[in-house]
Amino acid sequence: MSSLAPGDRPARLSVGTIGAGRVGAVLAAALGRAGHRVVAVSAVSRASLRRADTLVPQASVLAPPEVAARADLLLLAVPDDVLPELTAGLAATEAVRPGTLVAHTCGAHGFRVLDPLAARGALPMALHPVMTFTGTDVDIERLAGACFGVTSPPELRPAAEALVIEMGAEPVWIEEHLRPLYHAALATGANHLVTLVNQAAELLTQVGVDNPPRMLAPLLGAALDNALRHGDGALTGPVARGDAGTVRDHLAVLDAPAVRAAYVAMSRLAAVRALAAGSLSPERAEALLDVLAADEGSP
Repeated sequence: MSSLAPGDRPARLSVGTIGAGRVGAVLAAALGRAGHRVVAVSAVSRASLRRADTLVPQASVLAPPEVAARADLLLLAVPDDVLPELTAGLAATEAVRPGTLVAHTCGAHGFRVLDPLAARGALPMALHPVMTFTGTDVDIERLAGACFGVTSPPELRPAAEALVIEMGAEPVWIEEHLRPLYHAALATGANHLVTLVNQAAELLTQVGVDNPPRMLAPLLGAALDNALRHGDGALTGPVARGDAGTVRDHLAVLDAPAVRAAYVAMSRLAAVRALAAGSLSPERAEALLDVLAADEGSP
């Protein structure tokens, strides 16, 4: 086994990153640790410039076309809605050389969003890290336990998956036409979870709980662990039991229309899943769903 440190290994690819946000700078640093040479990065805001200086200090800070011109592997780490315009702009400048690997990090898009660059000879792939980022070197270590949603032309799949493995993560193949559904699944699990947790904490504050996170942490930690281990078998509470009266009482004290609407929607979905799993009887489910339906007509 080689005793060379990562910085002593021969560089294999020159890496350029457009977007030194929390994701782009971290992935560039991870590729650098894997033995690639991070040569250039685009950064505009003060936070991005600090991040680039901390995580990839060896990289030159350049305009996007100049970053693209220097890269054998070009990372596009920009928001979903910005990516199509960036791709078209780079194609118009002809800065990306034929044969350049171009990987974006957006969850909602597959590799076809890179068609303008592929038409000029670039090799497109989508490498979406399934984790949240702080934009610090802590994230590089966390990549070891993360998955990436990988999509590319079939002939590039080995290269795309190899890049993910080099960053210490696990590649999971997602078909091009399924990327929107894949991303919706992740948004449902992560983004909606944050909303639900914070809403629960706010309601506890309203009843006088001084430290809602302290109260919620054991409950939510156990619920998440049980859900991942046991699926719908982990459902508990008044909806799973079919306690229609309790649910009616809950609705009576949820004053904010948006909060009540969310409670109704999630309760209905939980009831449907509990019914399908066999843990909720049809009779109790019917009574519960009647209560939820009646609330939809409330102001």
